[in-house]
Amino acid sequence: MLDSVRQFIAEHQLFNLETDPILVAVSGGLDSVVLLDVLHRLGAQVAVAHCHFGLRGEDADADEQFVRKLAKQYGLPYFAEFFRTKEFAVQEGISTQMAARLLRYRWFEQVREREQLAYIATAHHQRDQTETMLLNLTHGTGLAGLHGIQVKNGNIIRPLLGLGRDDLHEYLVERGLRWREDDSNDSPVYQRNLLRHEVLPVLREINPSLDETMAGTAERVGGAEEIVRRYVADAAAQARRDEADVTYLNIATLQKTAATALVLHEILRPFGFAWPVVKDIVGAFGGESGRRFDSPTHRLVKDRENLVITPRRTSQFGTFQLAAGQTDLLADGLRLKTELHDDVKHFIIPRSKSTAALDADKIKFPLTLRRWQEGDWFMPLGMKGKKLLSDFLIDQKVPLNLKDDVRVLTSADGKICWVVGWRVDERFKVEDATERVLTVQRM
Repeated sequence: MLDSVRQFIAEHQLFNLETDPILVAVSGGLDSVVLLDVLHRLGAQVAVAHCHFGLRGEDADADEQFVRKLAKQYGLPYFAEFFRTKEFAVQEGISTQMAARLLRYRWFEQVREREQLAYIATAHHQRDQTETMLLNLTHGTGLAGLHGIQVKNGNIIRPLLGLGRDDLHEYLVERGLRWREDDSNDSPVYQRNLLRHEVLPVLREINPSLDETMAGTAERVGGAEEIVRRYVADAAAQARRDEADVTYLNIATLQKTAATALVLHEILRPFGFAWPVVKDIVGAFGGESGRRFDSPTHRLVKDRENLVITPRRTSQFGTFQLAAGQTDLLADGLRLKTELHDDVKHFIIPRSKSTAALDADKIKFPLTLRRWQEGDWFMPLGMKGKKLLSDFLIDQKVPLNLKDDVRVLTSADGKICWVVGWRVDERFKVEDATERVLTVQRM
């Protein structure tokens, strides 16, 4: 089996056996004990990491003691962490299993970085691959779920993914290795165990080589996903425009793609939009502007020519003041930086919308930064007369979800000096007679 694993590592370019130090996740179970022994015998530079999730009482304590002794037996560095998994799950509103996964991988990465190790190795094998693919298919998934567990995902590597569970068991018996059995692996409470004990035996009656078949399917789907990924990347490069906290997707460009809903779903994946919502978005392409769609983290508005995506705001923007001489203001994630310029003769007015140049002697401090309100008006630079801010935003074709983020900077007398990021007020503009200039930059 050593030759098979060595070949698998080389074929998938997982790591360099001679130079790359590896952190091996060891629970004490059969799979991880085999992984540790195999990598040690292959001559890899190895350190051991064990997670105690505080879920199984004395059994978990015994697991930790077992892995500690195992690391000492091999003469390897040992790291252990004790988690309050149930408390974390309640705090985050997630399942205990998901909490344990998040905690362990976060900690693994912390250890890897601190100890300057190259990769984190886990003991997933072909049966794990089969179970993962079927669970994902049961819950509904795209190509990423159908290829299941990746052989290499960033700093995570799976050197045993080319082997079956029987291969690992035979190796363990031949080597006379000891391991710890986790009783929770038999609990029907967990969906994976229900699949393992009730569903997979039936499928293996239909196909005795189920794990090998699923592994081959995962490999082919992984290749298909790479083709799709490149197509989506090309489409996104043409359709997407990113600005500060805003992403624009051109609708006309998206409509020219093959399988538009699939392409859009892949583009929107980082923003958390589910497949049914994406189909509704595509269905709204020909409809009126202003239709809104929400994910847990973002809001998407169908505008005239674009889909406009912004983060969902979880806190209400308040009112903040900027005193005379104050050079920096941080307000609910928005940062303003000011600078006073006395040498007006050599001053050049910035062309960027993110910076306002104001006549410092026309300003009355303190300045106030606040959210715009219905009824607000100002005198847009370059125009004569008053204009309602709501009408100005319509003229500027500001999408609905971006209107909520518009801020105004007002003088102490209540006059709007600057619609932040959009337009300076005519009354505060820099003129030939200006003696001092205050620049305000949105960072």
